[in-house]
Amino acid sequence: MDWTIWLEWVLKGFILCLILLTGFAYLTWYERRALARIQIRVGPNRAGPQGLLQPIADAVKLIFKEELTPARVYKVVFILAPVLTVVPSLILAAVIPLGTSFNLFGREITLFIADVNVGVLYIMSIASIAVYGIVLAGWSSNNKYAMLGGIRSSAQMISYELTLGLSFVTAIIMGNSMNLIDIVNAQKDLWFVALQPVGALIFWIATLAEVNRAPFDMPDAEQELTAGFHAEYSGMKFALFFMAEYQKMIVVCMIMATLFFGGYLGPFVDKFPLLGPVYLFAKVIVLLFLMIWVRATWPRIRYDRLMSFGWKILLPLALAVAFITATGILLADLYKNQLYMWSIPVLSIASLLVAVAFIYRDLRRKSHGRI
Repeated sequence: MDWTIWLEWVLKGFILCLILLTGFAYLTWYERRALARIQIRVGPNRAGPQGLLQPIADAVKLIFKEELTPARVYKVVFILAPVLTVVPSLILAAVIPLGTSFNLFGREITLFIADVNVGVLYIMSIASIAVYGIVLAGWSSNNKYAMLGGIRSSAQMISYELTLGLSFVTAIIMGNSMNLIDIVNAQKDLWFVALQPVGALIFWIATLAEVNRAPFDMPDAEQELTAGFHAEYSGMKFALFFMAEYQKMIVVCMIMATLFFGGYLGPFVDKFPLLGPVYLFAKVIVLLFLMIWVRATWPRIRYDRLMSFGWKILLPLALAVAFITATGILLADLYKNQLYMWSIPVLSIASLLVAVAFIYRDLRRKSHGRI
């Protein structure tokens, strides 16, 4: 094999890791500024203009902060757990296409690291591994609160992973492929979010639960578990957990943009391939703001209701949406009638309204004391 191919892979991997690490640092600034604006506060504004140097100041503080390791922890696992959490958040992005390709020094450079035929399956496999770091962090800390946080995280992952998988199935059916590049190309005429808005909504809710973001932040509920699974961590090991969380936020927004919002597609992207990453990251910034907005708006869901919502509402709704999508596409191909295609969003929204009606009835019963 040509050594230049290895060099290209190494350079692209290094650049992607650098983008994610820089994105993590400035996502913390973006979140703090957005939350401040929503809550009519100022936010970070001291370190540099508009507080732009605040992430650097935080990084320097955490690097030089003393790291404490409690005496009775399971030391090897305790040290490895943050690494096991961070690594999946980085390698998830390897199969996400940032664009098509461009010529440099007479060589065609693709704007992705790996073109995997089963890219969706790869993403689901790696995303499932990420929870091990959190569970092992809770167990190895030898702390009851941390252990409860780890158990909550694994239960939450099992509950919402099935829903997430069915959301992937919806995108696979519409794109007729498990290859992410094929799925993006299938959206040249119409983004999948227009054809299946409920599927996109379900995917977004499931990813909020997967990355433990509010209102699904039960594994690190400060009021109940004193920060949960990372209660015993400090210094850079503590920072690695938050690096993983914010990097996963960026990556899942990239995946959602790829599956439902046309990925890198946009005006003139055929003529100027380097516009592809610009369009993708613009979509990611909007989706990240929606995540931040939800954190600023919704209170944390009680644990039993969070589990009930996942198993009794979201999973059946995701199953119904996948069935409606498959049936609509099959009938449209069979009878050569596009009306069947447009029945997909109509019937999906009707299913969503039924789910909302069930939630409303359940909340009414609880408010009147009938369990």
